[in-house]
Amino acid sequence: MQIPSEVPKPDNNTPLDFSNPFEVIVYIVIPIALLILYILLRKRRRAKNKSIENIQN
Repeated sequence: MQIPSEVPKPDNNTPLDFSNPFEVIVYIVIPIALLILYILLRKRRRAKNKSIENIQN
């Protein structure tokens, strides 16, 4: 059976090391910050669109 050498294999993967601050920041803090930023920007855009609609009517 041929296995490609460039493809990651399940036995090579290691679990997240939460004692390493870099991994905590990359895999937990940044995604949460991006999600919060997305929600805030979406709310702001919706509020802006509603105010424009109210002015036009």
